[in-house]
Amino acid sequence: MENHIPAPELDRTLGFTLPERHARGRVARLGPVLDEILSAHAYPAPIENLLAEALTLTAMLGAMLKQAEGQMTLQAQAQGGIVSLLVCDYKGGELRGYVQFDAERLATLGDSPSLYALFNKGYLAITFDQAVTKERYQGIVPLDGDSLGDAAQSYFLQSEQIPSLVRIGVRRDTAGKLTAGGLFLQHLPEGEEGRERLHTRLDHPEWEHVEALASTMGADELADPEIPLETLVWRLFNEEPEVRVIGGIALSRGCRCDGDYILQVLGKFPEAERATMADENGVISVDCAFCSKQFPVRAADFISPPL
Repeated sequence: MENHIPAPELDRTLGFTLPERHARGRVARLGPVLDEILSAHAYPAPIENLLAEALTLTAMLGAMLKQAEGQMTLQAQAQGGIVSLLVCDYKGGELRGYVQFDAERLATLGDSPSLYALFNKGYLAITFDQAVTKERYQGIVPLDGDSLGDAAQSYFLQSEQIPSLVRIGVRRDTAGKLTAGGLFLQHLPEGEEGRERLHTRLDHPEWEHVEALASTMGADELADPEIPLETLVWRLFNEEPEVRVIGGIALSRGCRCDGDYILQVLGKFPEAERATMADENGVISVDCAFCSKQFPVRAADFISPPL
């Protein structure tokens, strides 16, 4: 008999609901997709860990979009912080992200700087763009707490009045590769469909019960690639009367930089401004911050906007 070794549970999200507790959740785990995104930059370890956490959060929130072509963007920004900008987005299961930071100041912080040490006073913006209706929903909250997960909880409580719980774990193996996992849980208030959210409050007994169970999940379990996502859900809620698994979404790296689009954007600039962008050979080099690719554009290739 051959021994069956389960494949690592990576680059996937899984949704679930607890109907009798008026709650819904999502778990995610990232592996190779993290390596692909991080390999485009020579980030130091603290920035890699920060981006891994942000991408995991982005995957869980983005997977909530009902429209496949919708887009979710997470942006953390600060003035005067060591990290000045962090941007991640999700579209159709594709993830991308990057971080702008001061390398010299970061080197003075050690291996495990706090969120406040990285950003000082900043804010977190979460934006949902609906593809079909063209509607945009955005909320902005202070970048408070010990982690991006804490800030996301504040976002849903302040912007959406929905109590939420976010847990994220990041681990690095002996080869230096990162794995990240996350749990996102929300209270679905009774009467949510077509009526006021009369029961949306932090002291709702059903939410307290679900939150207490979810809080027992350790960061090491979330980031362990050998534990299937379904097993994580079962460990937390196996004594509940009903748990409905919604289905999973495969995750991949997806940068949408495109040469034709860059030409169109550059063509909208006045000729004089384009001239200042070009080098001595008349070539503008456009860098994609997400994937670090360069797009050299010749002056003769510019596409002017229609009159």
